Amino acid sequence: MKTTQQQLQHLYWRAGFGPRAQDLATDGSVRKAWRRILHDSEPYEPLASPQMAYAEQPEPPMVPAPAAGTPQTSMTTTPDQTSGLATAAPTAGASVGQLRKRALTPEQRKQQNQNIRAAFYAMNTGWLDRMANSPAQLREKLTFFWHGHFSCRVRRPDAALQLHNTIRRLALGKFADLLLAVSQEAAMLQFLNNQQNRKQRPNENFARELMELFTLGRGHYTEQDVKEAARAFTGWSADAQNRFVFRPKLHDDGPKTFLGQTGNFGGEDILRIILQQPQTAEFITTKLYRFFVNDTPDPARIKPLAQEFYKSQYDISGLLERMFLADWFYAAPNVGTRIKSPVELLAGMKRTFGVQLVDDKPLIVFQKALGQTLFQPPNVAGWPGGRSWIDSSSLLYRLQLPSVLFRNAEFRVALKEDENDLAPQVSRADRTFNQPVKTTVKLAPIRELLSQTPAPQQAAPLADFVLQTPIRPENMTLVQAAGDKAPEEGRLRTMVTALLSLPEYQLM
Repeated sequence: MKTTQQQLQHLYWRAGFGPRAQDLATDGSVRKAWRRILHDSEPYEPLASPQMAYAEQPEPPMVPAPAAGTPQTSMTTTPDQTSGLATAAPTAGASVGQLRKRALTPEQRKQQNQNIRAAFYAMNTGWLDRMANSPAQLREKLTFFWHGHFSCRVRRPDAALQLHNTIRRLALGKFADLLLAVSQEAAMLQFLNNQQNRKQRPNENFARELMELFTLGRGHYTEQDVKEAARAFTGWSADAQNRFVFRPKLHDDGPKTFLGQTGNFGGEDILRIILQQPQTAEFITTKLYRFFVNDTPDPARIKPLAQEFYKSQYDISGLLERMFLADWFYAAPNVGTRIKSPVELLAGMKRTFGVQLVDDKPLIVFQKALGQTLFQPPNVAGWPGGRSWIDSSSLLYRLQLPSVLFRNAEFRVALKEDENDLAPQVSRADRTFNQPVKTTVKLAPIRELLSQTPAPQQAAPLADFVLQTPIRPENMTLVQAAGDKAPEEGRLRTMVTALLSLPEYQLM
């Protein structure tokens, strides 16, 4: 039987990015803690800052040629006061042909790439800071889940940030609302080629991934369903300001038969029919279960959850409440058995121990070295997770990281070439990071948590707080010995570093 502290720590890791010592003092029961987590996550605050505002001059939207005598427009960049992003606004006088990618000198192209990269880095580290410090832990964790579920990788930071904030805003609500909004986002339409989906020349990419990865799962639709759905999504597009646009002249308005229903369907009809399928509820519930509960799905648990999810009209918060308040959620097979993703590992250390970097750029290096960089999923299927997070090199970096963050040790890594990077062909020297990382750490709340325990006996309760799985006796001996050898003022930091460097800390 798990103690209340162990149950609370489990909830904080799964519903957020880990416990803080002060959380254990304020939340006396799982139910009370869940209510506070849910309450604190109700407010929506978009992710935005001036550093994230860069928008590359966009490619022109794919539209029919204007009729003779029709005034033509070009696009110029103006600030959107509501979002803080740079967006495009029409001005008269130039032809559509002038909207084509401008001829840039190599130096201009290099500067453009640097601006794009800087915007993505600001988005990345800004979100990581939210994960570690925001009281809205459930909203951050769900946004992180949907970020992988609706995996999308585009070149334009403004489009990527708009998609992110749409997901962030709707993450806890009804899945139907989230699905429609994401399906109409400029970034997703571009990423899955629906800008090229038009009458008599359908592009099936968006329709296929919608069913295979976002809603039904492979094997629950036919190739003909893909073709018919693609026809229904013809004309779904976006303008240069990343606003959804339906273009009737590009839409196939003929009859379609999809999942056994026939009609002159448009995209909204396809989404409606998909949501009518109980399989959609089961597919989404299974993915949420694997992310929040256990990598190995348990049909006996998932089936009743999926049925309630379907009956609730896909209420996401309600589904999670049934998970987190179930007795089986706190059973031994579900505690300390999931490998932390690189982002969960980093955000967890930052949150629990108040880690702050003098310069946030190494956080990007850590993510790249460990195999998960926010806003840069490997493909439309997202990150595979589970045991794929651990290989010989990534495990070594994981175990080195605490010494880097807590003891200012050097971190040396030659990052792999990334074919999707803005500048993929750079020398190994330019891809090598080798320098100390300067940080500050807040251990006062941990000292308060341990204040009733004499210093020589603090290793065991500290391990109970830091680790979600029992520490092996030989590792406890190492941690105790490290603390005994350290000077008094550095004892706690030394023991924390030793615990975070154990394989046990990789699990949550």
